[in-house]
Amino acid sequence: MNLPTPAIVAERGAQRLPRLALLLFCAAYVLPGLFGRDPWRNADLSSFGFMASIAQGHASWWQPAIAGIPAEGGPLPYWLGALAIKAMPFADAAFAARLPFTLALVLVLVLVWYSSFHLARTEAAQPVAFAFGGEASAVDYARALADGALLALIATLGLLQLGHETTPELLQLLAAALFLYGLAAAPYRIVKARWAVLLALPMLAASDAPAVAMALAGIGALACQRSSYPAVRGLALWLLLAGLLAALSAWGFNAWAWRIRLQPDADFAFQMLSLLGWFSWPVGPMAIWTLWRWRTHLQHRHIFMPLLAASVPILASLLMRGSDRALLLSLPALAVLAAFALPTLKRGLAAAIDWFSVFFFSACGLFFWLYYASMQIGWPATPLANLRRLADGFEPSFSALAFGLAMLASLAWLALVRWRTARHQHALWKTLVLPAGGVALSWLLIMTLLLAPLDYARSNRPLVTRLIEHVPLDADCIAAVDQSLSTLAALEFQGGWRVKATTALSTSSCSYALQGHLATVPPDWEQIAAVRRPTDRTEYFAVLRRR
Repeated sequence: MNLPTPAIVAERGAQRLPRLALLLFCAAYVLPGLFGRDPWRNADLSSFGFMASIAQGHASWWQPAIAGIPAEGGPLPYWLGALAIKAMPFADAAFAARLPFTLALVLVLVLVWYSSFHLARTEAAQPVAFAFGGEASAVDYARALADGALLALIATLGLLQLGHETTPELLQLLAAALFLYGLAAAPYRIVKARWAVLLALPMLAASDAPAVAMALAGIGALACQRSSYPAVRGLALWLLLAGLLAALSAWGFNAWAWRIRLQPDADFAFQMLSLLGWFSWPVGPMAIWTLWRWRTHLQHRHIFMPLLAASVPILASLLMRGSDRALLLSLPALAVLAAFALPTLKRGLAAAIDWFSVFFFSACGLFFWLYYASMQIGWPATPLANLRRLADGFEPSFSALAFGLAMLASLAWLALVRWRTARHQHALWKTLVLPAGGVALSWLLIMTLLLAPLDYARSNRPLVTRLIEHVPLDADCIAAVDQSLSTLAALEFQGGWRVKATTALSTSSCSYALQGHLATVPPDWEQIAAVRRPTDRTEYFAVLRRR
């Protein structure tokens, strides 16, 4: 029998996830990591450095810089962080800068929900009508799929760390989700859809992704022009206008850059497949299942629009030789595609996902608790011994709040497992409850039980603390020779020194300098110390003083 759609959903299957439970899922995912930690090395710390440079008057708004090194791409993300820092002078600067990006992650979750909801309401996406009634109504079906899309995005491994950083990529992710919402809502929310694309593409260009913005504008306009919905066809002109604004934004901020590094070979193919496999889990495999089961509906907008929005970032990641930060922009669209797999999943496959999630995330939770017990009471002894060997100088401390939150999260996980496995559930989103709950549990446990050792290892503050023993805080300046942006940011905004980045000490007038320990010490300088990060056994920093 040829069915008009592969989705067969009874009325009881279109239950919506209770709103309180959905809000708790989102809170457990978004809030951990917002409090009580420093910016972490590399992109998180360097981005914070650019924001702090503007807020503290070390650089201009139009050209953020760390130690004289200008930022690449558009400054919009750094403006948001700097404005938050200036708006909350009473708060820790890193916490203030993190707030607008946490709000951006919340908006991404909201936009994915509404994008899936509007796409699921289209006629081609509706489930099969039963001969004697009893099929799910259009609105209830759309709500259930939207809940599933939101859970799918929370369950995605690639979003876990990058989604909680203070980097331009999170603003790019928000722009990608807003663009997807504009395409999805065009038949029903005409004005909102137009404003969405007009805002999304210039935001993408001003956040260091102008090429992706231009590609989405052109391909999106062509796709809308072929639509059977008059409102969607009318969106094509607005997409072209948004693309023009994106180009002007990139030109004004000098954000164009050539980042193509494609060198096809067998190793790269394996690397790319591996990246796609773990980074997009579980939405990637579920999106592929959607494309297979809905293969006769690829031309319909509920499949074609998210497929279009996901293809451009995936192609960009491929051209950039497997950039996970470019691949991040495909996750909202992949989550929407994954939601349409839910009405077509076989019972055995759904059960396999459930049991894998139960065993894997329960094992992760047990591992975190054992590590925490070792830090607090010394049993088992091996984890604490390993930690002290890897993180020299770290001393555990007890936090009642962190312990209480972790205990509540663990009990909630046990209750969720019991609810899912105790009786047969009919809701469409049931298959994604345990993966999303497991990811939220793991992230919350890491950000409570293990936050102290993780922050000690990933922050540059322990390095700055060791440098303070050798470099006075009132030193005129420090010449940093060929140091990374994150190291420069730590010296400026965690150490409070005036830092000048340089490639040769002969051009510097500073009294102190920092360089790699293998570099030659110039004749008019003397090495007074060799300092390393507590978690680094090989890389040292030579602290120099002018003779």
